[in-house]
Amino acid sequence: MLWKGLNNKEQFFVKILWSLVFLSLIFVIGIFISISRSGLPTFEELENPDYNLASLIYDCKGRELGKYYYENRVNISYDSLNPYLVQSLLATEDARFFKHSGVDLMAVFRVVTKTFILRNKNAGGGSTITQQLSKLLFERPDLRQMSFFTRPFHLIKIKLKEWMIAIKLEKRYTKEEIIAMYLNKFDFIYGAHGVQAAARVYFGKDQNDLSLVESAVLIGMLKNPSYFNPVRHFENSTERRNVVLYQLNDYGDLSDEHYESLIKLPIDITNFNKARYDDGPAPYFRMELTKWLKKTLQDNKIRKPDGSEYNIYTDGLKIYTTLDIDYQKYAEQAAFDQMKELQRRYWRRWKGMDPMTYEAEEPFQIESRKQSVESKVINSERYQRLKNRILNSILVQINEEFDGLILTEKATKGLIDVKNGNKNLEDLVSAKIINQNNKSKIFDLLNHRLWKEYIAQWNIFQSEKNKQFNSKVRMKVFAFNSKLERDTTMTPMDSIMYHIRHLQTGVLAMESGTGKIKAWVGGTAFKYFKFDHINNRRQVGSTFKPIVYATAMSVQGISPCQEFDDIPYSIIPGEGNFGLEEVWSPNNTTEFFTGNKYNLYHGLLYSKNSITVKLVKEMGNIEVVRDLADNMGIDKNRMINGKLLLPKVPSIALGSADISLMEMTGAYGTFSNDGVFISPYFVTHIEDKNGKVIYTHIPEQKRALNPVYNYIMVDMLKNNMAGRFSMYDVKSEIGGKTGTTNDFADGWFISVTPEIVVGVWTGGDDKWVRFYTLEEGQGYTTARPIVQKFLSRLEKDKTVNFNYKKRFKIPDDKSYLDLIDCRKYKYVRPDVERQQSLEKNIKRDEFEEELNEEFK
Repeated sequence: MLWKGLNNKEQFFVKILWSLVFLSLIFVIGIFISISRSGLPTFEELENPDYNLASLIYDCKGRELGKYYYENRVNISYDSLNPYLVQSLLATEDARFFKHSGVDLMAVFRVVTKTFILRNKNAGGGSTITQQLSKLLFERPDLRQMSFFTRPFHLIKIKLKEWMIAIKLEKRYTKEEIIAMYLNKFDFIYGAHGVQAAARVYFGKDQNDLSLVESAVLIGMLKNPSYFNPVRHFENSTERRNVVLYQLNDYGDLSDEHYESLIKLPIDITNFNKARYDDGPAPYFRMELTKWLKKTLQDNKIRKPDGSEYNIYTDGLKIYTTLDIDYQKYAEQAAFDQMKELQRRYWRRWKGMDPMTYEAEEPFQIESRKQSVESKVINSERYQRLKNRILNSILVQINEEFDGLILTEKATKGLIDVKNGNKNLEDLVSAKIINQNNKSKIFDLLNHRLWKEYIAQWNIFQSEKNKQFNSKVRMKVFAFNSKLERDTTMTPMDSIMYHIRHLQTGVLAMESGTGKIKAWVGGTAFKYFKFDHINNRRQVGSTFKPIVYATAMSVQGISPCQEFDDIPYSIIPGEGNFGLEEVWSPNNTTEFFTGNKYNLYHGLLYSKNSITVKLVKEMGNIEVVRDLADNMGIDKNRMINGKLLLPKVPSIALGSADISLMEMTGAYGTFSNDGVFISPYFVTHIEDKNGKVIYTHIPEQKRALNPVYNYIMVDMLKNNMAGRFSMYDVKSEIGGKTGTTNDFADGWFISVTPEIVVGVWTGGDDKWVRFYTLEEGQGYTTARPIVQKFLSRLEKDKTVNFNYKKRFKIPDDKSYLDLIDCRKYKYVRPDVERQQSLEKNIKRDEFEEELNEEFK
């Protein structure tokens, strides 16, 4: 027996030792059995790894609009790999790669010894390249969700499973194939999947053109592509790159002299260009579609067979939209041409003038504009990189020390004022700069050593920021040319101001009678102006007036031929059911009243505020207008920050409410559809990867207007456009209404044809970016030409099948004929005729909003 000659105590310890060995053997066997039953990949699965499937987006004719994917990759064979990449990979990640069979036991022993015995946290990892590939090919469970007691067991189980998969991989693939698979599979973030895509995104070149330094940067990212990212964490990336170069030097692949020279070089990421939505048609639409899809696919009724949610980036969905690539092309061209011309006029008009101070009579106005510019600075990549380099470390310390406290730029500046005695914490809470719940944490911070350290770093950061943003550098900026950009030299601050001062647009085309969105242009150029203006809310001006006129006729029974005086009208407190607390007495746009009589046709044509106010007075309340707007798709009960988006005040009749282009275009769709509102939509159905339909759109519609009054409204809109579009080679039957808001900050035009409804908005993202005369800033000048150019191109392209011969539906009820017969109102008194003659001599920009040379 093994314990012969041993005393009882020694025999006891030997038994214990053998029991532990036996139990350990059983434990290991149990783990291996558990792993084998938990679904180790077969050789067939290893030969065909389950790569994520891209989801495809189609237009209404089945043409590809774009795709969603996680893996923007081009697979590269080992023979085509840059030798610098291979050398750097082996030296840094697995120097014994060609000597082991998937698991390097020497490396494992080294890590165990240094980590658990010598307590060296920098012992490095023991995973081979093959093991790292196995991690990428097959998902690991989230250990963070497990208890303290079960986590070690699962960790051991995961490592053993990785070993087994690595050994299988080594049996199936050559060493060279494993290296290529690993570099092709790795996610370098910013939409760069695989080393070829990473070379393109970070350095703007193919991987075989990478320098040794650039190769070292990408290989360094393999440890953690976010923390060692050269875009967001420049210093971390530089340090990690130098570690890679050190390893090359240590293994004799790089001379000492060459190593010393390379580690001094900065990382050049001037050609960084992450994957963008604008790689293809309709980038603004695809950005909005992404948001819609993610929200829609959260519906519990839309689930995969296993009950989980669909993922647009991995599940190979087919998304069929209503967009038409041809319509989209012509809409983008029309917008580009008009915005190019508007911007030329803008630069000419503002030459030698400063819009930052123009008509800013109060200090808060200038301060507001400065804050707007500052927000653009803070959101810039340059600012964020600099902030991470200088402040990231101290901000992390504050976050950890004070239970998740985050300091924003506004909070920092406010707290500096508090420390200087200019403000107190309550002031910052009232201004919503800091949260009430964080007040005690912030109080403690202000008396902590970290605050002094933070302010010291903050001052360094501010000094460096001012230096960088006011030093001229070579850069690309937006331009109205074929590339939509140009090379130039200017300071980053000048670049920000340059882009802020570009006028923007939104163009939406919706099929009449169906609600299908056919074209979507959300801005001037997606690469430089990401903000989408289709669902953005701006004051709508006179484009809201047709809703008021339609209400007056359909609810109040006012005849379209009835005349009213163009004189000042007021609604006083206590009058009707308006609930006003003070007198409301608006001017005409021109601040000029003629005293003439105008029927509804003329009132709408000349966009007379006086006539609209008179109609509201006749109705006695604004609620009936809100009701019709609600029936036409403008939700009267929707609230933001506790306020109604369509307030219960009479000023909404003149377009004071902030409404989106989507809502206004949908509302005008009612007029083109015989008084029936159909909610706009842009996805018809979605299929899974097997062709099964998982979503189908069901149109929402309701009658909003009686067909007779709707046709009269269409006739009025046509009267607005009479003769104006035919001279521009537009053949469609067309009606429409322009809109212009205070200070000419917004220019609108919404048109209706039997075939399509087109809505256009123009203006600056900041309202002080605008024209300052009615002649140049009105919707007729800024927005209307886009519709003209768009329709003209559609009509000329016979392959699009745009039916310009189609006519608006005429009501079966012929009573409309009597209602629109205004011949008895055509008589003009001599005194009125004389007044009208005088009006012809008044300058255009001092008289009518929409009276222009073409119309006269």
